[in-house]
Amino acid sequence: MNYQRSEFQASYGISSQLPAPDRPEFAFSGRSNVGKSSLINKLCSRKSLARVSSTPGKTATINFYRVDGVYFVDLPGYGFARVSDAERARWDELINGYFEAGRPLALLVQLLDCRHDPSADDRQMLAYLQYHSLPFVVALTKADKLKKAEREPCLEKFRALCAPYGCRAVFLTSAEKGDGIAELRACLDEAADAMTGVPADGV
Repeated sequence: MNYQRSEFQASYGISSQLPAPDRPEFAFSGRSNVGKSSLINKLCSRKSLARVSSTPGKTATINFYRVDGVYFVDLPGYGFARVSDAERARWDELINGYFEAGRPLALLVQLLDCRHDPSADDRQMLAYLQYHSLPFVVALTKADKLKKAEREPCLEKFRALCAPYGCRAVFLTSAEKGDGIAELRACLDEAADAMTGVPADGV
């Protein structure tokens, strides 16, 4: 895929608004403020394609981005306590509505902070992905915060944690320094190829 051929399409607040499922989709999931928008920007070599906020819970919609011939889908962050019950119910409807609509999901990228063990909400999301047999990989964020000697043990720990849920691969990434971005792109390209039958860099 040509990741620089990317643009914001729209934000959707309820599942009935979602666009027609006419191309492969790559969803990005994770707790509030884990770095989904930053990772999408880095993958697309853009500074402000996806809005980055330091305020947890800022992404309360599903945001669609056209990236070459696919969609990148930025899902609302979970695990932020300071929202109303009504707002949390809307988020649940939105996320469940997305996954249960039979959309052409090529791969989901589940983001986890490499510095911390998965939270209860993270484990619940991993169990959800396993239960629904959704294809996913894990992107460990904020790798630049680790010392070099900590990186391989961190990877091994998360591989062992995520494997029982059906995780296909674990990538150590940094939106700040670019670590793991090329490897993650290659994984997305492979998933797009498998769904379309056409090489991601083909014409």
